[in-house]
Amino acid sequence: MVDTVPRPCGSRALLFEVGSAAEVAAIVSAVRAAELPEVTELVPAARTVLVEVASGASLDRVRDAARSADPAAGRAGTGTLHTIPVTYDGADLELVARTAGISPEEVVNLHSGAEYGVDFCGFAPGFGYLSGLPEPLRQPRLESSRTAVPAGSVGIADVYSCVYPRRSPGGWRLIGHTDVVLFDPGAESPSLFTPGDRVRFEVR
Repeated sequence: MVDTVPRPCGSRALLFEVGSAAEVAAIVSAVRAAELPEVTELVPAARTVLVEVASGASLDRVRDAARSADPAAGRAGTGTLHTIPVTYDGADLELVARTAGISPEEVVNLHSGAEYGVDFCGFAPGFGYLSGLPEPLRQPRLESSRTAVPAGSVGIADVYSCVYPRRSPGGWRLIGHTDVVLFDPGAESPSLFTPGDRVRFEVR
């Protein structure tokens, strides 16, 4: 179970502060599984989950649902699975391989062979933090960020992988690119990724 006491945020929300991405995922999964009609917002981040309910609703059932959260159960796997075709030609591919002590081909095989979970979205609209990066690829951000990273760039940093939804500054190590549109403001669901979804990268 998740050992945390939620903090009230006004009269309509609770903030759960935890110690790992697995605990965040467990709370999100437990609250979603409870199918509480009073929940209006569920916002996961790296180490927190904010749950908001409708005006006048009690927060008690949210607390009860969160108590059942079990990080050891792993991901429920109920989110949408996205397959993203990638051309592995990133500017930092050689750097990542050199840092890991492996070949660029092994970097590609490791990155494309894993399944990732969308832990949370942030930084820019449609930007998902994708956990599940294989251990040899877990490397720090660049010492100096780029002023402009092209949309569709696939990167890695720390324990995460990502796809840049639009041109923006960034310091992630770039290993490839995709033509998949990650964020379309005119679409009914503008962001392709939703927390809880799963992602696989396919060599193009």
